[in-house]
Amino acid sequence: MTAWRRDFHRHPELGFEERRTAGIVAALLKDWGIAVEEGIGETGVVGTLTGTRGPGGNRAVALRADMDALAMPEATGAAYASTVPGKMHACGHDGHTAMLLGAARWLASNRDRFGGTVHFVFQPAEESLGGARRMVKDGLFERFPADAVYGMHNLPGLPVGTVAVPKGAVLASSDTWEVTFRGAGVHGARPHLGTDAPLAAAQFIAALPMIVAREIDPLQAAVLSVGHMAAGARNAPNVIPAEVFLCGTARAFSEEVRSHLEARMAAVARGVAATCRVEAEPRYIRRISPTINRAEQAAVAVKAARAAVGGARTMDDHPPLTPGEDFSEFLAVRPGAYVWLGTGDPAHPEGFHHNPHFDFNDAALPHGAAFWCALVEQELG
Repeated sequence: MTAWRRDFHRHPELGFEERRTAGIVAALLKDWGIAVEEGIGETGVVGTLTGTRGPGGNRAVALRADMDALAMPEATGAAYASTVPGKMHACGHDGHTAMLLGAARWLASNRDRFGGTVHFVFQPAEESLGGARRMVKDGLFERFPADAVYGMHNLPGLPVGTVAVPKGAVLASSDTWEVTFRGAGVHGARPHLGTDAPLAAAQFIAALPMIVAREIDPLQAAVLSVGHMAAGARNAPNVIPAEVFLCGTARAFSEEVRSHLEARMAAVARGVAATCRVEAEPRYIRRISPTINRAEQAAVAVKAARAAVGGARTMDDHPPLTPGEDFSEFLAVRPGAYVWLGTGDPAHPEGFHHNPHFDFNDAALPHGAAFWCALVEQELG
């Protein structure tokens, strides 16, 4: 698994470009006697393995690993660092792919340990490009029926080999909002002759925290952040521009809070615009739904974790985190659970997800693969 992981790390591929990675995955699965279909959701791979233990029945489970890298330079200095300028595995998907391959190899050699069917789902384009949605639209669960689906992600800071299974919310929704304020541009020395779009934008930015602080239950959680703003020209400081564009991100752990953020963001934008005598054009783009574990599958995952890594390394809950994950697309159509795999403290103090110094800890590989195998035995044994 270490050799596979480091090879994937040397050759990172962005979303829907994972042809080399997918080709290696497919070839290995075929070598182990696992039925393979390629091109699911463009560059995804699905391997299917049926166990021989007992009657088995028709029950099936799907195990998912994401394969894509990020468009950013690497600064780890590792001997196996990225050979592709501007691309690196900064979220550990190289490790996810290697662990699911390791589990597939072991299960293919131990089919008598389970009955039923396992689908190994190697997903493309998790990083904000909608790979999971593309696989679902491509008929993933019609072509590969599954009674439950499971996902796993590395988590730096959690002790190596620890498996944490959140109860309920795991990760937040990840949506984008935009607002364009339009006024009557005018000379900066004569503002009374126009209408001030930048002033409206400034008041809107100041009002956003009010939505979270005064309208969301303190026992819930939400985020509304401004990520970009554009107006005027740097070499024209004496011009009040006619248009200001703002955009940012919105996060929530429930559909109720998510819908409230959507509605109130637009209402506040229009209200501020009316006060400032300008126009507002708000837009809310729903991208990724919250990732929320089902209780039944979370309980199965806890049992599997205890069998694989022991009770001392198993956590039957974990606080939700505000990043988003498109594994939620799978959970929207099939029951399932998503778990965290601890990879210990980063080797570099800044080496957390999406940082140029991030590197997956290979010491976690056997623990992750063992969890997958134990999960199959729990579900199908």
